[in-house]
Amino acid sequence: MSIPFDRTNFVYFWLTKIIQFLLKLMGQMLRPWKTILNIELGSHKSVFQQIADGIIGEIKKGRLKPGMSLPGSRILAADIGVNRKTVVLAYEELMAEGWLETAYKKGTFVSEKLPKQKERRRQRNEESISSVKNFSFTAFGSGMPASVNSAVPLIVFNDGLPDVKLAPLDELARAYKRIFQQKARWRMLGYANERGEERLRTAISTMLTMDRGLSFGIGQICITRGSQMALYLTAQILIKPGDVVAMETPGYRPAFEAFKHAGASIEAVEIDEQGIRIAELEQLCRKGQLKAVYVTPHHQFPTTVSMKADRRLQLLALSNQYGFAIVEDDYDHDYHFGLRSLLPLASYDQAENVIYISSLSKLIAPAVRVGYVAGPASFIDSLAALRMTIDRQGDPVMENAVAELMEEGIVNKHAKRALGIYRDRRSLMSKYLDQYLKEKADYQLPEGGLAFWLRFKQPVDTIAFSELLLEHGVQVISTERFSFNGKPLNALRLGYAALDEAELERGIQIIASLLP
Repeated sequence: MSIPFDRTNFVYFWLTKIIQFLLKLMGQMLRPWKTILNIELGSHKSVFQQIADGIIGEIKKGRLKPGMSLPGSRILAADIGVNRKTVVLAYEELMAEGWLETAYKKGTFVSEKLPKQKERRRQRNEESISSVKNFSFTAFGSGMPASVNSAVPLIVFNDGLPDVKLAPLDELARAYKRIFQQKARWRMLGYANERGEERLRTAISTMLTMDRGLSFGIGQICITRGSQMALYLTAQILIKPGDVVAMETPGYRPAFEAFKHAGASIEAVEIDEQGIRIAELEQLCRKGQLKAVYVTPHHQFPTTVSMKADRRLQLLALSNQYGFAIVEDDYDHDYHFGLRSLLPLASYDQAENVIYISSLSKLIAPAVRVGYVAGPASFIDSLAALRMTIDRQGDPVMENAVAELMEEGIVNKHAKRALGIYRDRRSLMSKYLDQYLKEKADYQLPEGGLAFWLRFKQPVDTIAFSELLLEHGVQVISTERFSFNGKPLNALRLGYAALDEAELERGIQIIASLLP
């Protein structure tokens, strides 16, 4: 019995086949998966994770849009050359995370619930145009010289850093190793005291008593990651918006910024060969409430001037009379070339209102971030509590290692050795300044510290001059940033301690040759 020919069914059958073929072909053309998903079989990331991350990337870029169909697991597996189970695992992961969704007997799709990705538009110059509004923030700049790749060997006159090649690294490494070999070493891997390790605070308390005439107990000391953190925390605890803070000018720019961002109104007070001018301070006190004075009395930054005894007594008396705090930054106490170092302001009997800040970073090495604040116990309580909000604690292992070096006298021995070397380099620096720059600049031989303050006889824009020097292989810090009252300084602070004899001479020669 013959079956009658049904033209309608015949045409419908083949049209369906052709449409299915064309849809499959278009799908392959629209989804070049081999190029979209780059699979690295040797990668540390599993293949299913690479597939999932690749699809997420395409969704974020907007090439896979909400509702768009994805190829079946068999097709995608064949396209990229992996096992089908791997693709299934990737799809399941993406569905669990909400990137994909599935419809019964229809397939897998990009989720419709995702936020629409804005298409990227490009100008003719290929620069992206974004209509997204970005959040605002406070911009900060370090003001320090940028690192430079130069064919000329760079001679760096820093702001007075020590020579890290002299650091007692072997002794520090051995102390570090011994700490990790202790049976109870696990105790140092948990949370520790936010004030710092008691062992280190005890060692610092002993050093301050024996060497600097200070009597701070361990409850009056808080360890920080360098003196800059100590200064920042002090400013935040001490200052309320609108409080008046007097600062030396020229002075230490990071201190200026710390007080400024704490909300202080800064009053710049000139210095002379004796230190900060007390008469100007007294005028500020009479005009209104002065909250604090920031000073570097041992070796003033940047001029290296040491504040003399009578000026110190006047400053302390003024503080007690008007009730303002003195923030004493004793950043390089150990490097003094006289018969003995001047004792800190905080050691005087009249020092009722002194907050003392110092550091071991310049003594050992800048990378050893150990600073500290010493002051009234209640003040240190507040400072330690604030410290927890930005830095839960310091480095207990490093702090214990440094404490061990202090207890064994290694730090003191290193300081004496380094001081002798720096004394010789100071003499060489003075020699070359006299030899090459006597006609163009003046200086006073610093009583201590690791830098010279060179004053030019003719006006010099140190910003432009520092850029010119850099082109000739010498890096200096432009000193315009040290002036807080807008007056030109016509000077450079040249740190010499990290340079050898040849570098010192060559550096001074280049400076001399480029000065007008």
